[in-house]
Amino acid sequence: QVQLVESGGGLVQAGGSLRLSCAASGRTSSSYVMGWFRQAPGKERAFVAAISWSGGSTYYADSVKGRFTISRDNAKNTVYLQMNSLKPEDTAVYYCVSGTGWPTISYDSWGQGTQVTVSS
Repeated sequence: QVQLVESGGGLVQAGGSLRLSCAASGRTSSSYVMGWFRQAPGKERAFVAAISWSGGSTYYADSVKGRFTISRDNAKNTVYLQMNSLKPEDTAVYYCVSGTGWPTISYDSWGQGTQVTVSS
């Protein structure tokens, strides 16, 4: 399994930006697909973005396309989520995930989550 630790969450005004980071550790962590999910209050956990092990392929939820960018630095075993033009509806706990397979991904490791709050 891969161990995942998120950071970078916080409070931001609508229209602002945040960058989340996720440090991965464990055997062959750089070979894993990485991604982000989020869970808003009273809602189910939802997919946000994913990136292939090489970084050459990415996939986004429609709700964040054009605003969020996922990237990874395999030398640092870290994945990032750059979030721009944030909206109040982006408020959620954001979870880093890892798994295998592309484009059908089987996720097997989850981080503890980091809170993102966007004020109007």
